Amino acid sequence: MSLAKEALQFLRSTRSGVLSTLSTKFAGYPFGSVAPFVLDHRGQPIILISTIAEHTQNIIANPKVSLLVFAGDEDMQASGRLTLMGEAKIIDKEDADLRARYLRYLPQAASYFEMHDFSFYRIEIAQARYIAGFGKMGWISGDAMHPAELTENSPLAVQETGIIEHMNADHVHSLIAYSQHFHHINATHAEMLGIDADGFDAKVTIVDGKTQTLRFNFEQPIQDAQSARMALVSMSKAAKV
Repeated sequence: MSLAKEALQFLRSTRSGVLSTLSTKFAGYPFGSVAPFVLDHRGQPIILISTIAEHTQNIIANPKVSLLVFAGDEDMQASGRLTLMGEAKIIDKEDADLRARYLRYLPQAASYFEMHDFSFYRIEIAQARYIAGFGKMGWISGDAMHPAELTENSPLAVQETGIIEHMNADHVHSLIAYSQHFHHINATHAEMLGIDADGFDAKVTIVDGKTQTLRFNFEQPIQDAQSARMALVSMSKAAKV
């Protein structure tokens, strides 16, 4: 697997990071803040931020930002981490598909959509620095991390909500079986959160009532509902559902 592909898989497994902007209050200094995010279908981070927030004012003055995402292991120096450098650009908060995707991953943000001062910003990645662990690291261009086949207007982006509704209504048993087979987790319930070209995420409930999000990678990239179905059927056969 290429370093770029591995970096994208790592990014897909994360939901928050440290956003650094260039301070308008203290010229020349970077300003860091915690930033939950969801990836769009091009693999670009989407953040929902308030106009009055310090980082938003910084972005308005200078859209160049970096986003540091990392694994939550205790030894952070030995764990994977990824720094994304790019420009943050405001996008339509009323995009129904993107809004639905964002809220599946971050439902606690629902009330923010009723506030007029919150907006979506997309971080368009120009360069990335990925450190997979000791001795394995490198710079990656934004184009290399997000190949041309990952497009914002792909059929999958439009069909995603329908796929998820179908899986969560009719195939919960398959999601539970995937959790056991691919992650060795005995789940009592599972629901798909999002599906993309490279795989999907599911929130599973385990015996003690705790929940966690699991990432499932496809063997081959998908483009639409039909190829998604083929990939999911293949996984079901592997899990012997």
